[in-house]
Amino acid sequence: MTPDPLLAALVAGLVAAALGLLVPRVVAALPESGPDPEEEEPAGRAAPAKLLYVELAARPHLAVACAVVAGSLAAALGASRGWRPDLPVWIYLSLLGTTLGYIDWRTRLLPKRLVIPSYFVVAVLLAIASAVDWADGGREALIRAGISWLAVFAIHFALWFVYPRGLGYGDVRLSGILGMALGWLGTDAVLAGLYAGWVLGALIAPLLALAKVVNRKEYPFGPFLLVGTFLGVLHADGHLFFWT
Repeated sequence: MTPDPLLAALVAGLVAAALGLLVPRVVAALPESGPDPEEEEPAGRAAPAKLLYVELAARPHLAVACAVVAGSLAAALGASRGWRPDLPVWIYLSLLGTTLGYIDWRTRLLPKRLVIPSYFVVAVLLAIASAVDWADGGREALIRAGISWLAVFAIHFALWFVYPRGLGYGDVRLSGILGMALGWLGTDAVLAGLYAGWVLGALIAPLLALAKVVNRKEYPFGPFLLVGTFLGVLHADGHLFFWT
């Protein structure tokens, strides 16, 4: 590995780790709103007891854990992407993924207050990256990101609409952001990221259910989408060969 990716990994990891220390404050500041109509449980399934965000934020050593996870993810993506203009996107998604993954795992909810603004953040960061890299494929990458956003969102929306028991609407919202980011890298990254997320959910969730870590019928899917995206980025840069 050349010094440039190493330095990018170090900087990305340190920035994400420093901001990761603030995750508990972000979680605690989320409003304890009523149920989302789009997230209402289908008939026959009891709604889970909602943990308060202030309770989630008060978990011991949460700030350190989030800093380690976000920093590690950003460092890996920084090593993969190097000093490319899209690096801030992956630092942000490392932080967002750490936060949403923790919340979804504990509550089976992906708060709109974090997901919806992230569309704007990721779109702006990609637009800036496109402007910096305009003469070297930035325009095409931005268009591809927009198409992937719509396509991935549409696929997950259709799955939710047909079988809402199998997918929460929060996962649908999140999928658009992840599709947009992966689309910047290429169609292959989108396919690999989606494939990895769904396969991991199908394979790992039953094992966790057998171990009684999660409920077989009510496990969170957001973390698997996020891990799949992480693997899709590594695959796009030739650092992971799980898809041919």
